Amino acid sequence: MTPFALVPRLLRVTVVLVRYRLDELVDAAHLFRPLKLVRPLLPRPRAELRALPRGARLRLALTELGPIFVKAGQILSTRRDLLPADVADELAQLQDQVPPFPGAEARAIVERALRAPVAELYASFDEQPLASASIAQVHPAALADGRQVVVKVLRPGIARRIARDVALLRALAELARRWHPNADKIRPHEVVDEIEKTLEHELDLQREGANASLLRRNFAGSGDLYVPEVHWSHTAEQVLTMERVHGIPVDDIAALDRAGIDRRRLAAKGVRLFYEQVFRDNFFHADAHPGNIWVDPARTGEPRFIALDFGIMGSLPEADQFWLAENFMALFRRDYRRIAQLHLDAGWMPNHVRVDELEAAVRTVCEPYFTRPLSEISLAEVVVKLFNTARRYELTLQPQLILLQKTLLNIEGVGRMLDPKIDIWAVAEPVLAEILRKRYSPRRAFAEMRRRLPEWVHVAPRMPELVRDYLEQATRGERRTRLADADLARLAADARATRDLIGGALLGGSLLIAATLLWTLAPERGALLPALVALSGALAFALAWPWRR
Repeated sequence: MTPFALVPRLLRVTVVLVRYRLDELVDAAHLFRPLKLVRPLLPRPRAELRALPRGARLRLALTELGPIFVKAGQILSTRRDLLPADVADELAQLQDQVPPFPGAEARAIVERALRAPVAELYASFDEQPLASASIAQVHPAALADGRQVVVKVLRPGIARRIARDVALLRALAELARRWHPNADKIRPHEVVDEIEKTLEHELDLQREGANASLLRRNFAGSGDLYVPEVHWSHTAEQVLTMERVHGIPVDDIAALDRAGIDRRRLAAKGVRLFYEQVFRDNFFHADAHPGNIWVDPARTGEPRFIALDFGIMGSLPEADQFWLAENFMALFRRDYRRIAQLHLDAGWMPNHVRVDELEAAVRTVCEPYFTRPLSEISLAEVVVKLFNTARRYELTLQPQLILLQKTLLNIEGVGRMLDPKIDIWAVAEPVLAEILRKRYSPRRAFAEMRRRLPEWVHVAPRMPELVRDYLEQATRGERRTRLADADLARLAADARATRDLIGGALLGGSLLIAATLLWTLAPERGALLPALVALSGALAFALAWPWRR
């Protein structure tokens, strides 16, 4: 998609930004200076909007811009390393409930994806959806053997709309890269890459089915978590058929109490499930907000959760999993020196950071918390503040760790909602200690060595040859040449970008000249058309011209 095809969409974004008084927020961030060119032409926001906090205004603006912007806002709410807390909290409240598309279209998509008539695939298929969201909607159905299922169907044309809006986000990211004073820390293109990857994953319902299948296997026979069964014979990239489950939303406290659910026991199970998913299985539900967590109403004394929506799952590299677990244990024991040393050993921070300075910073964050009873301390809040402190020492976090941080916040929020007096620390420490004892035991180490022995035996005869090749390459300087090639590739990309920018600038100039000629040669026809052409030229300049800070 060319930059010029984005101009109408960018104009709409500009109008919405001004309507919700977000132009001042954008100005403060030095994000979109050409906004000043069109601001006088647009209406000022209503008084009731001006009185709202900035996070609420941003949430409302994203809702008006459409479902893909809502989804992007939901994803951005997980990046608390980039957003102020008040903005992240508001974006976390975004709901992507949108009007459903016709059931007849859903039926047609199912038949194309599964290559059979719906009447042959299902004993019944209700064209009235149970729920409708930005990416897909869900229909109740029944299999031939009578089992009740739900059928998740992708929205028609959603991939094209996502591609269009992601292209716009990339254009805005380029503006941020050029103008934002902290662009090197925010890395806007990487943020858009993360949003795009998450959206691509949610567009593949077969991938979501595989996620659900693995989580179900991890908790087979568990009394703590139930995962609906995937029906693979009725699943494809655009269609996902799963067992239909019934439960109580975890945030419906009144309904839980009416059902006689032991909420204190349930809250403790939620904390335990988090650590089991992350540190035992290394595969965790990363979108665990109340809408995706139900409670089984049939189990009261021994309650269990029901998980829904498996589009966003997380896992950690094995090394990060180990370092993170050790950080948690050091935090439980208030071993600040250990926390500082672990951050350096993990490579999350540069080697020039002094461990004693980092230890003092960690102590400064944590000690005020430990003056209160542990039951009143938010573990998630401490972790977030530790990450924010470490950022001042050039902490580099992978997206998986940010996703984990967001999941911890969600799980702790659910736990305290179910049991306001829950002692997160007392529940978490023994669970994590037991998991680590089993995971890093000598028996587990020997089992891992035995599993990998065939691989080592296969590689061993080649080791002298590999060492020799490495030394020869280092002697000839080929290792340095590869780094130089990467730099050249970046320069080539910049050259292509510059070419596009010049083309955009020429188009913008041409449009401005055309507006001038229309105004001069045909004044009797009014000023609307020249004004629109001039505005398009200004926006073309805004997108294309290589502005510098």
